[in-house]
Amino acid sequence: MTMQNDEPTTEQLEREGDIAADYIEGLLDIADVDGDLELDVRQGRAYVSVESDDESLTPFADPEVVQALQELTRIAVQRETGEFSRLILDVGGSRDTRRAQLAQLVDQAIARLEDGASQASLPAMSSYERKVVHDIVAERGYVSESYGERGDRHTVVRKA
Repeated sequence: MTMQNDEPTTEQLEREGDIAADYIEGLLDIADVDGDLELDVRQGRAYVSVESDDESLTPFADPEVVQALQELTRIAVQRETGEFSRLILDVGGSRDTRRAQLAQLVDQAIARLEDGASQASLPAMSSYERKVVHDIVAERGYVSESYGERGDRHTVVRKA
């Protein structure tokens, strides 16, 4: 699909989304849950959103469950394409909910800075969550960097 260090094309990302949607539809069928899927390509990633008019997705919208489903879906895509996938899965608005939670963490870190701290560390989180944090920090006029390895990788916020 892509050579190492090359960005995937829109067509490749759309194919990832199609494969992911098929996989997610299969999981929803097994769980006997109705959901509408929406596919998109944003910022060099395939996005798959699952929505429902009822509460049937609520158990699947928990951030840890979404993370697990996203990893399983990425593996399914990789099995089909032979390439690592960075697709993003959103279930029942879980990404917006998590962004609001991360914004709250950033605001708490900024409050510590305003109270005199030279820096404020946030808990370890996924690369996607760190990216969201970096964006929020920049929107607030501060700077951030990630430190640590793998599961311990976290973000530190400082005044600009």
